[in-house]
Amino acid sequence: MSSELNVMDALRVLAQEKGIDEYDMLDKLEQSLAHTYQRILDLDNLTRVTIDRESGRIYVYELVPVGEWDEEAGEEPEYEERDVTPADVSRIAAQNAKSVITSIIRDAERERIFEEYADRIGESVTGTVQQSDSRYTLIKLREGVEALLPPGEQPNNERYNHNERIKAYIIEVRRGQGSEPSIVVSRTHPGLIRRLFEIEVPEVYDGIVEIKSVAREAGARSKVAVSSRESGLDPVGACVGPKGSRVRMIVGELRGERIDVIPWNEEPAAYVASSLSPAKVDRVLVDADSHTATVIVPNDQLSLAIGKEGQNARLAAKLTGWRIDIKSAATAAEQGISTSSGEPKEAGEEFDGRCCAVTSSGIRCRNQARPGGYYCGLHEKEAAAE
Repeated sequence: MSSELNVMDALRVLAQEKGIDEYDMLDKLEQSLAHTYQRILDLDNLTRVTIDRESGRIYVYELVPVGEWDEEAGEEPEYEERDVTPADVSRIAAQNAKSVITSIIRDAERERIFEEYADRIGESVTGTVQQSDSRYTLIKLREGVEALLPPGEQPNNERYNHNERIKAYIIEVRRGQGSEPSIVVSRTHPGLIRRLFEIEVPEVYDGIVEIKSVAREAGARSKVAVSSRESGLDPVGACVGPKGSRVRMIVGELRGERIDVIPWNEEPAAYVASSLSPAKVDRVLVDADSHTATVIVPNDQLSLAIGKEGQNARLAAKLTGWRIDIKSAATAAEQGISTSSGEPKEAGEEFDGRCCAVTSSGIRCRNQARPGGYYCGLHEKEAAAE
C-alpha cells in the first residue's frame, strides 16, 4: 500500500510540474493498462482497469458478455465484470506506466506549444540553429521548443552554422506528430522585412511610419515603400537611420541583401516612378483600365530601370501592383509618345540630391549625385551593372 501511495504522489507532482491534468493522465493510463493486461493475461474478452484515485490500488476486470443483443437494432451489450487482478499487478503497471506517461507528457507539451504559438503566425522569432542540412534546418526558440526552417523557405545564398542565432518569420503552426516540430518558419517571406523594420525603426513600431508594400527577391534585393502619418517627418530617412545605422542592422540580418527604401505616393504615376529608383524617369503614363503604367526613361537609364535580368522592373511591379512597360526616350519618340510630362515629377521632389547608394555595411553614400541622376560617379556604374 505504501509503494502505491508513493506512486500516486509522484504522479500528482509530475502532473503539476508539466501542467498536465492529473485525472486525464490517469484515464489514459487506465486505457493503456487495459490493453496490456488483456494481452498478458490472454483474455478472450475486453478488459477494464481502474486506479483508485486515493490509494493508488489497481484493479483489473474482464468484461464478460451477458445474454444476447441485436446489433442491427442498436442494442448495447451488457457485461459482467469479473475480477482478474493478478498478484503482481503493481510491477506490470510500473513497467507500462513509464512509456504511457512519457507519451502523455509529450502530447501535452506539443499541445501547449500549439496553443502558445497558434496566434503568433506572422510574427518574427529569434532562435539558435541546432541542426542544418540539405533536408531541413532546426531552430531552437527556447528550451523544449523547436521550429522547422524548410529548404524552400531559405534564401539560396544563406548557410547556417551550429549555435548561430537567426531571426525568422512564423508562417505555420500545426499540431505536430512524432518528433516533428509544430512551428514552421521562413527566411524568405516578405513579412520578415516588415518585422525587422519594426524592430530597428521605432517610428515603424509606433505606427508613425507605415510600411505600405514590400517586394522581395530573398537573398538578392528588396524594395520597401513607406509613408509618414506625421507631416514633416521623412519616412525614408527614418527607416535608413542616422548614417544608415538602422537599415544596416537589417541588411546584416539578411546577409547583405540589398534594400531600397522608397517613398509611397497615392498618385500611381509618382509611385511607379519612385519604385524604379535608382533609375531616372521622364514620364509615366497610366492606363487605369488595363492597370498598366508606361514608363519613359532617358536612353542612358533604360538598362538601369530594367535592372540585371529584369530585377529592378520586376520588383517595382510587385511593389506597386501595376504592370510596368518601360520604354527609352528614343523608342517613345518613334512611337509618337511625348517624353515630357509638362510638370515637375512628384517622385523627384523627394530626392535630396545625395547619392542613393547604400553600401554593404548599410551606410548611405555621402557624395552628391551626378546631374540628372541618382548616383555619384563612383556608384553609377555599379548601379547600372545591377
